[in-house]
Amino acid sequence: MDFRHIIETVGEFVDFAGVAVMVIGALISIPLALRGHQPRSLPAGAEKLGFYRSYRQLLGRSILLGLELLVAADIIKTVAVTPTYESVGVLAVIVLIRTFLSFSLELEITGRWPWQKEGRESAKPAETPAG
Repeated sequence: MDFRHIIETVGEFVDFAGVAVMVIGALISIPLALRGHQPRSLPAGAEKLGFYRSYRQLLGRSILLGLELLVAADIIKTVAVTPTYESVGVLAVIVLIRTFLSFSLELEITGRWPWQKEGRESAKPAETPAG
């Protein structure tokens, strides 16, 4: 068993793990949403989510984790096994698409971009001193 075969096997395993995380996450999210599981990202005192919104948020988190694993698998298989300009270019496009999907899912789940701080209140106008 040579190095190339080992790396290909590891990449395929991480690919499988990414898909498994999404499928298992989709299945586990159903009973959690039925029980009324509330994501931690909700502010204190927020109203309870319905089944649909709760399931969407739980499913979105599973998809995000699965996408991260699929990106890792693509990097392993492309860069470590066949580092040609064409394969690196294809990898770049795949990573860009999956990054866009991750950002979109994060915005959908939490209501804010990934780089925004958690619990950040809306900006209040600065008070001007009475003159």
